[in-house]
Amino acid sequence: MELNNICIIGGSGFVGRHVVHLLSAEGLNVTVPTRQRERAKQLILLPTVDVVEANVHNEAELAHLVRGMDAVINLVGVLHDARGARGFEQAHIDLPRKVIAACQAGSVRRVVHMSALGADVNGPSKYLRTKGAAEALVRASGLDWTIFRPSVIYGRDDNFLNLFALLLKRLPVMFLASPNARFQPVFVEDVATAIVHSITDVATYGKSYDLCGPRVYTLRELVALVGAVTGHRRPIIGLNAALSYLQAFAMELLPVKLMTRDNYYSMKVDNVSDEPFPFGIVPAAIEAVVPSYLGNGSPRSRYRSYRGRAHREIAR
Repeated sequence: MELNNICIIGGSGFVGRHVVHLLSAEGLNVTVPTRQRERAKQLILLPTVDVVEANVHNEAELAHLVRGMDAVINLVGVLHDARGARGFEQAHIDLPRKVIAACQAGSVRRVVHMSALGADVNGPSKYLRTKGAAEALVRASGLDWTIFRPSVIYGRDDNFLNLFALLLKRLPVMFLASPNARFQPVFVEDVATAIVHSITDVATYGKSYDLCGPRVYTLRELVALVGAVTGHRRPIIGLNAALSYLQAFAMELLPVKLMTRDNYYSMKVDNVSDEPFPFGIVPAAIEAVVPSYLGNGSPRSRYRSYRGRAHREIAR
């Protein structure tokens, strides 16, 4: 199936930028709406990419963007809900509903939606519940949909491992909430590759895919790994459930939210999956990638990164 014109909602974000680059490399026409064009300046120079200023929450503007497209990819998601706001509902439920309506009105059949591993309308956190509600909307849309459910995504510009690298650099001791929470981190390029592969693959219509890396880690193990890679090893003191909740509550009050109680509730569910990575893609091992952007710059660190990437390319 040939699809030439693709609109990516959330295309200027962490995952979106990688998806846009891959689609552009294939010569496809990509429209990336953003509230501030300057935020997507690295995409503006790509030859087949049109970055337009628009408010995708405005139904009229969204309908105009979608009209004439062959496919729409929705990558929008938020990790924190501002106090007294409807951030989760607006990003995870209201926007997908508007995207679906715009596609239906504009006769756009193909929709790819990024959800999250553990999404469930009965989940323990608002994040997981709203993600689950969005999945239900997409499944009931009557469109040619595909849903991706990644574990925590890492990469050069991630807000996960980079955050721990910053904290380990500044703190003499790491007091860690939910140290035994389990994750299966997945490389952003692998996520983007899977999304791009699915666009024209009719076998993916009406299906959802878990996207996970090759290994399961506890949060304590991930923080220790970041400390080893960056050269900032620190004592890690795991907090019990009560203290983890208190730490999340305290951090929720900070101007910049590093963690919230909703995050704490989300970590009660293991962020792992037994499903193999789809489409024959060999997911990258975190040890092969992370030294390239968090490494301390030592020859040994660089060597580990080069060796890991070489093995990865051979495997593919």
